[in-house]
Amino acid sequence: MEIIYNLFILSVLFLIQATFVLLVAGPLILLKPIRRKKDWYARFTNLLEPKDAGLPQENVTVETFDGLKLNCWFVRQKKKARGTIIYLHGVGDCKIAGVNFARSLYDKGFNIFLYDSRQHGESEGYYCTYGFYEKLDVSAVISYLKSRKNMKIGKIGVFGTSMGGAVAIQAAANDPRIACVISEGSYTTLRVVFVDYQKRIIKLPWHFLRNIALVQSQKMANFKARLVAPVADIKRVHVPILIVHGKNDSFIKSDYSKLLYDAANEPKRLLLIDGAEHNNVWEVGGVTYEKSIALFFEEHLK
Repeated sequence: MEIIYNLFILSVLFLIQATFVLLVAGPLILLKPIRRKKDWYARFTNLLEPKDAGLPQENVTVETFDGLKLNCWFVRQKKKARGTIIYLHGVGDCKIAGVNFARSLYDKGFNIFLYDSRQHGESEGYYCTYGFYEKLDVSAVISYLKSRKNMKIGKIGVFGTSMGGAVAIQAAANDPRIACVISEGSYTTLRVVFVDYQKRIIKLPWHFLRNIALVQSQKMANFKARLVAPVADIKRVHVPILIVHGKNDSFIKSDYSKLLYDAANEPKRLLLIDGAEHNNVWEVGGVTYEKSIALFFEEHLK
């Protein structure tokens, strides 16, 4: 009996400790992901800006509805463009991740607009809210593009990867100026994916631990986690959407993209990349995937 009692006490102490860790560290991990910047990418590549890839580069600052300054690059065609594509990066990442994307789609005749999300890269911001405020930042970018009187930007499409894929869906449900969407590696809801990360990082499945961290996070960042739900928002998207996921994704389950596809309106398409993980869909998909992206935007931005 003494052994059982001691095990019970240890379990209770462990649970208390885990609760305290999530209460204190959880909100910071969730709301303030580590920022990748130029020095991080410089270890792997020389393509740190569009001009490094031989692309025309315009440095731009866009102000959000709440006064934050977003650090942006505009890669624009010298002649009339086939349309304009906004690139949205993943959590903790930055616009540098989209340089190769910009090179590929620029060569197909599109303008490309890349920016660091709030609380990412070189942009301002105190907290990351996974789409709650970020979808409004997409609208701020679109308003900026529409204000440019010295060119025709054509129709606007959005490509987002990981968190960016979730933001793309939320933005399209919110802003009718978006003509089409590609969402790569998205989650269904913030609450669900937070439990997945909790299980992987601290090996505890209990939802009440997630709820403790989310309640505190919501107070700090003044947002509602339950409203960060691309699987609900996608029902209000009535433009063409291509949903992409790596079949071997161990960070965000590919089943989530299947659920998103099932909830989406026509016209829609689901593309699952064999052998691809979360961060290498572009590499594994290769030329075939690159062509699929280009063809989608060519069809729906013309």
